[in-house]
This record gives sequence, C-alpha cells and structure tokens, in this order.
Amino acid sequence: MPQLLPDADLDRAAAVLGVTPERDGGLTRLALSDAASGRRLAVEVTRGESGSIVKVYGTESHLELHDCAGLVTSEELGEVIFFARGGGRVAGLVIEREAACSLYANVSEKLLSADFLTVAPEVAQAAVVLSLSEPLFEGDWTPEGSTEA
Repeated sequence: MPQLLPDADLDRAAAVLGVTPERDGGLTRLALSDAASGRRLAVEVTRGESGSIVKVYGTESHLELHDCAGLVTSEELGEVIFFARGGGRVAGLVIEREAACSLYANVSEKLLSADFLTVAPEVAQAAVVLSLSEPLFEGDWTPEGSTEA
C-alpha cells in the first residue's frame, strides 16, 4: 500500500501556513494568499489508492508531486516541504506562507548526504533543502499520527 499523508500532518502544514484546511473525502485543500505581493496559491492533496498527490495551482502555474511520502514543516520559515523519493531520486515541493512555491525534482539521493560546501553551486540549494527529507526515509519511520509500522 502506498504511503498516505495523515490528517494530522496536513493539519500541521495548514497551521504553519496560517490557513484552515478544507476537506472533501480524500482531498484536502489549502488556500493561500499574500496581500503584499498579490500572490495566491491553492494546494490540494489527494489521497487515493495509488498514493498521495500534491497539486499547486498558481495564477500562471500548475505543479504536481506524485507519490508524496511525507512532509516537513518550519514555523520559523513559514514553509512546508512535501517530499517524494524513488529510484535513487528525491523531489521536494516547498510551499511558503506568503503564497510562493519552489520545486526541486529528480535530484540524486547522493546529494542529500554530501558536504554542502563542496557540491557545485548550481545544486547546493537543492541539496540543502532536500536533505531535510532524510529523517523521513530512515529506519522504520511512519508519518506523524499513523498507526502503521
């Protein structure tokens, strides 16, 4: 069975982003806006038989992260990072409280444990951001609030 993001994780993400989650069955929607910049984003997380999909709808963009296995939140930064991993590659979708987002995709797992001071400058930021996913994929990790081992 694919990994699904539990409601507790999505509630934590919503709290960090300063929004109230809207739910409809297996869909959770987070609507963000930032008056200062005029930006708006809708983040939708769908949990189904094939796993979790995170979709971001922006004014002029649409991003999708399939097989999302977990998330990390940062209250200090006002960010949530959704992660997917497979085939020696990692992807991360960063959602900011100010209705901005960034995508890091198809990044080699080897970069996550590299010395960030020695990696090429063009991959350093991806390596640092995605290294936050490492605890999610070590040992017998299960999502917060999950009863599965």
